Amino acid sequence: MVSYAQGIDALNQSLSELRDIDVSFEFFPPSSEAMENTLWKSVERLAPLNPSYMSVTYGANSGERDRTHSVVKRIHRETGVPTAPHLTCVDASREELVQIAKDYWDSGIRRIVALRGDLPSGMDKPDMYAVDLVQLLKEVADFDISVAAYPEKHPEAPSDQFDLLNLKRKNEAGATEAITQFFFDTSVFLRFRDRAAAAGIDLDIVPGILPVTNYQTLVRFAGFTNVHVPGWLHKMYEGLDDDDQTTRNLLGANIAMDMVKVLAKEGVKHFHFYTLNRSELSYAICHMLGLRKSV
Repeated sequence: MVSYAQGIDALNQSLSELRDIDVSFEFFPPSSEAMENTLWKSVERLAPLNPSYMSVTYGANSGERDRTHSVVKRIHRETGVPTAPHLTCVDASREELVQIAKDYWDSGIRRIVALRGDLPSGMDKPDMYAVDLVQLLKEVADFDISVAAYPEKHPEAPSDQFDLLNLKRKNEAGATEAITQFFFDTSVFLRFRDRAAAAGIDLDIVPGILPVTNYQTLVRFAGFTNVHVPGWLHKMYEGLDDDDQTTRNLLGANIAMDMVKVLAKEGVKHFHFYTLNRSELSYAICHMLGLRKSV
């Protein structure tokens, strides 16, 4: 019988033997000068880890679109790290999407994260879905295309099987990578990965890791993304003072590191970090994975 201590030792030993680990980082466009300073400090700290790419989220309104375009091009230009803008097909015509895609390609952008996007208030059914956007992008140029995957099912999907078949359609349309929604139960991800393989989905399934820095924000995110927050996680943050950010960061790093250890032991080679524009926890986890600044 393997003891708990032996299990922990085995996980740590396996980490020391890891090779060829890839990471990617997600940011969002800043809406204030202070947030902009935080974003660029994070980009500057994480870029030397040589990530596969840095992605930038995308809003439906034109002002946020413009900020996304600006951030994407600046990261690409100033860091040399491949940059992957999010692109949604809600609230944009096919002609607009084609023009945006052409502009990205002409600017040297070769990867796009293709999403349907959140439906505006009052819209019941969009004209296009993510699978249509993947097809459109492939018609414009030979982009590498990442799409979204939902280990705990998309909130609007009628069933797990429907959701899985939708992922397969995106794969068949030309996507080569799926980034998952964040989760906290590693077995949920591993079962999803197995189900996708059994369904013939030929995608790299990349776990989305959310290092928790704000517990209230996490609970809010989980509420509208169909992510289960386990009881043990609620218990960890119970009773903490609102201003005790140091303890919150330590807990968040510990939770994410334990998840990454288990997933790495199970053969995961690429981790996608939802940074919320902060670098500290993601940097610490990457260091644990053996990633060091490129010289």
